Amino acid sequence: MSPEIHLAQQPDADALLGRSPLAALVGMLLDQQVPMEWAFSGPHTIAGRLGRDDLDAHEIASADPEAFAALLSEKPAVHRYPGSMAQRIQQLCAYLVEEYDGDAEAVWRTAATGRELLARLQDLPGFGKQKAQIFLALLGKQYGVRPEGWREAAGPYGEEGAHRSAADITGPESLAKVRAHKQEMKAAAKAAKAATSTKATKSTKGVKASGN
Repeated sequence: MSPEIHLAQQPDADALLGRSPLAALVGMLLDQQVPMEWAFSGPHTIAGRLGRDDLDAHEIASADPEAFAALLSEKPAVHRYPGSMAQRIQQLCAYLVEEYDGDAEAVWRTAATGRELLARLQDLPGFGKQKAQIFLALLGKQYGVRPEGWREAAGPYGEEGAHRSAADITGPESLAKVRAHKQEMKAAAKAAKAATSTKATKSTKGVKASGN
């Protein structure tokens, strides 16, 4: 039975995320520099434009790059940067075809431990450590994929009751909490950067003053 997902905040798009491992991976890949709902509705939009009710790694990997980029660029665009994301999606699918015969679920189905699964996710094109940990947490919290040590491998994103990432979104209320957390993190990072810049400026002025 497919899990009930609410990442896209759209019934049809969320249903696809629940039943399609590849759609979930593509949604996670798209989740950068755009609102989360926009990112996770992307797989459903792509499938519809391909005339399919699901995504197929073999089909996407072998698609003409210009045609696939154009498909993502149609209005409304799948992402703020549809061309570059089209390339990344094709790279991801090509990797899945080569390493897992196009079976996205095999990435986690045969992983014995959380650490092994994290390593596999980090090997995916477009998945750095943070994205891999968030997706690992999403698998554990909402898809029932819980190899030994999965919470530890997911780092802070695996914590119970947290509202840090897409892994914690189960509806509009939790989405708002996650968005608020992200805004707080951005504000803190901006403040820290400003403080560092101010300190560096004062230090430079001090050196010039002592030189005089």
